[in-house]
Amino acid sequence: MRTFREPRSENLINAEATPALMIGLGEVLWDILPSGTTFGGAPANFAYMATVLGNRGVVASRVCNDELGMKARRQMQELGLITSYIQVDDRHATGTAEVQIDDDGQPTFTISESVAWDFLEWTPAWEELAAKARAVCFGSLAQRSPVSASTIERFLKAVPKDAVRICDINLRAPFYDFQVVDRCLKFADIVKLNDQELLKVSALLNLGNGGEESRARRLLRTYDLRLLCLTRGPRGSLLVASDEMVEHPGFKVKVADAVGAGDAFTACLAHHYLLGESLEVISDVANRFASWVATQAGATPAFDDLRLYEILNGGTRAIGECM
Repeated sequence: MRTFREPRSENLINAEATPALMIGLGEVLWDILPSGTTFGGAPANFAYMATVLGNRGVVASRVCNDELGMKARRQMQELGLITSYIQVDDRHATGTAEVQIDDDGQPTFTISESVAWDFLEWTPAWEELAAKARAVCFGSLAQRSPVSASTIERFLKAVPKDAVRICDINLRAPFYDFQVVDRCLKFADIVKLNDQELLKVSALLNLGNGGEESRARRLLRTYDLRLLCLTRGPRGSLLVASDEMVEHPGFKVKVADAVGAGDAFTACLAHHYLLGESLEVISDVANRFASWVATQAGATPAFDDLRLYEILNGGTRAIGECM
């Protein structure tokens, strides 16, 4: 197994590259935190972070024609996201989630049910969007509804063969079971999950016991994945491919809240995977990016080009003054 080393790449922001169309598919919602209400949902967070990294981030989701829905569309536009693929529902409310933050900055969610994104609709516009995708990030939560599950399946089947389908498993009790997880993994090229989710998925799929590495290997083989990405919070990450394994110890930071850090990791991983970077480079920059987001409040902190360059290129000191 390889362990972390400093990557060889000197400039990890490739301004010459053609921006990739990277789609966050699934839920958008408002996170109601102790500190206030913020826009969120893993697909929207992913699309925002993909845009920050120089790609064309698109959110494919559904909101209500209500105050929160209109506010969500405005917020996405302000974040620089393409919003023309946001569907509008006249019957079901825009999604919300009550978020509690523990002493370590880790969130727990109470998510509203039967909301707009539970009724994602397969349309000609979405079929056209899927055909242009370079990367699609989806998860298990939006598949709690049979309507949305069917639409997500059709979307993923319409994605080009040379695109990458990334499943951020994102388990939220009680909205998952064997069928939901199995369906997610069957359509994925890359799977990202955290250490606690690995235990739950292993139990659901009856993959046996053992340590993180052996469980990750079995999951990779069972679903013929290109890459499995295990995030470990303050312990960094483990990337597993069929012929390679790269471990990173993470960066020590003062966590404001971890909301959105995993989505930042996924977007950074997808960005550099599409650029053909090595697993060592991907491991380093994804951990840097996620660690900095964890030092900020909310899932969509503002960046400027200089700050982003420093985070991705400047060593551990650039992650924040809170080291």
